[in-house]
Amino acid sequence: MRPITNIADLRELARRRVPRALFDYVESGSYDEITLRANSDALQALRFRQRVLVDTTGRSLETELVGDKVAMPLAIAPTGLTGLLRGGGEILAARAAEAAGIPYCLSTMSIATIEDIRAAISRPFWFQLYVLRDRGFSESMIERAKAAQCSALVVTVDLPLRGQRHSDIKNGLTVPPRVTLRNIWDVATKPGWFFGVLRSKRKTFGNIEAYLNKGRVSMMGAGEWSTEHFDQTLNWRDMEWIRGLWPGKLVIKGILDVDDARTAVSVGADAIVVSNHGGRQLDGAPASIAALPEIARVVGDRVEVLFDGGIRSGQDVMKALALGARGCMIGRAHLYGIAAMGEKGCAIALDLIRREIEITMMLTGVTDLRRVDPDVLYRAPRA
Repeated sequence: MRPITNIADLRELARRRVPRALFDYVESGSYDEITLRANSDALQALRFRQRVLVDTTGRSLETELVGDKVAMPLAIAPTGLTGLLRGGGEILAARAAEAAGIPYCLSTMSIATIEDIRAAISRPFWFQLYVLRDRGFSESMIERAKAAQCSALVVTVDLPLRGQRHSDIKNGLTVPPRVTLRNIWDVATKPGWFFGVLRSKRKTFGNIEAYLNKGRVSMMGAGEWSTEHFDQTLNWRDMEWIRGLWPGKLVIKGILDVDDARTAVSVGADAIVVSNHGGRQLDGAPASIAALPEIARVVGDRVEVLFDGGIRSGQDVMKALALGARGCMIGRAHLYGIAAMGEKGCAIALDLIRREIEITMMLTGVTDLRRVDPDVLYRAPRA
């Protein structure tokens, strides 16, 4: 196998090792994927200010994210279906994050359960909540997160209804995956994936098995369950309700507007995530990195600002820090590693990003990531 030198290499390996429907699920954005492309394009357009003859020995990547001491300003974002990309995928990712000294966030729509992750690692992890129409069920999820000693509750607020992702519809993606005449050859040519998932403990959404066991849903089309059960009436008063139920750190994920950021502060959020859901929701929304500077300027002294959207390298992390983020969350970058090589692949992804951060620190004269500011970026003179 050729050496893996960047996240793109893991992506290519993942593409060859998992069925097309699942790879497309990871890759796709909503509608015309304008926002999906903008996330990467806007990050790539930023340039660094190179500095020389600066002593950067004693460099420190350590910081604190939402009350957790971390080895670098990075966390693994909540992602659905990880356990179908590789058997036990969420557990493998959580272990890789623990070994790397960074937080892992488990999704409501994960294959592994909160309890599975608690049993697999010793480090506190974060739990991401989708609020359901059945508020009793949502309360039970919060209680389970408390019992698992999760250090933060991350409430995703930008998915009242799932954005249409054309590839999921065209591929007929279901959970668990359905073997059909159309995809049987694709599955047959990926025996490692097939037997890995077959041997795994769970093959459907573990955290919502209460619904499955009551016979309310069986095999689900992608997005079908969320469309039926996510609470579309969710509003800021409900954030106050959640704040009353949750005694720990509260993170609101999916903020792109300054006014929404201000309101998040007023309802007691400890942190916000500037995010457009990886370009998977409102197509035509701005790139996350475009929204970050103003939000950080307005509320950054009152709430911790995290960033999500298009991170594929340590350089991307540095750019987000320079524009006001305390830290970043990665979704697709770690999923490529899981799909390609399991826990080892995820560990490789995290190590690639860490090494890229270090090299970028050296070449921009930065010794402490807690003190990165816009001066690290190059600003061309206006014509």
